[in-house]
Amino acid sequence: MTLLARLIATFHDGDGRVAIRGLRAGDEPGDPAAYIDEAQFRAQASLPNTLHLTGTGSIASRLWNGPALSIIGVDAPGTAVASNTLVPSARAKFSLRLPPGTDPDKAMEAIRRHVMANTPFGADVRFFPGSKSAAFSAAPNGEASRIALWAMDQAWGVAPVRMGVGGSIPVVEHLAGRFPDAQVLITGAEDPGSRAHGPDESVHLGDLRNGILAEALMLAAFDGSLRVVPGRL
Repeated sequence: MTLLARLIATFHDGDGRVAIRGLRAGDEPGDPAAYIDEAQFRAQASLPNTLHLTGTGSIASRLWNGPALSIIGVDAPGTAVASNTLVPSARAKFSLRLPPGTDPDKAMEAIRRHVMANTPFGADVRFFPGSKSAAFSAAPNGEASRIALWAMDQAWGVAPVRMGVGGSIPVVEHLAGRFPDAQVLITGAEDPGSRAHGPDESVHLGDLRNGILAEALMLAAFDGSLRVVPGRL
């Protein structure tokens, strides 16, 4: 367990940035001044003031255009059953989120090289690659995307927010590669209070109603029975 902890500690530098050679960051996502700042991020995420944010640069770049590596599981005796003996082996599972433009095969190989190069005290370390997929970057400027964004504007009465996010939806990149002429727009009918993917996740009934209305307007516009014009209904 001690050796595993020492190995895991090499994955990040003192600022919390991923410290694995070969994992590149993407381009800065537009003007950092136009994105959420640290105070807004802390308020929306309910972070205590004593907790330091990892990484450097704008909040947008840290959330979207850099690699993010997390340990998501460890196999070892639990504290309730652990005895005062050394365990002969331990295992950890990691998750790595990649910015657009990063080759997932090269990223997996970069982590493997790092693990083997940083094996503490000559321990026997074995690396088992898991599943992987490429990152996806949408360009919501096509006609279909414009209609979808217009429909959401009509339904909610406010302009939809475009954002980069480290989501894990592998099928999207596969679909985009299989149908290169298709326009892909990933939407989320929620607000910060929804706490998406949290244990107390919820969706406001009003958001569900607006989502249904937006979909109906979008399909009607695609069908040609509804004209898309500036302004709101």
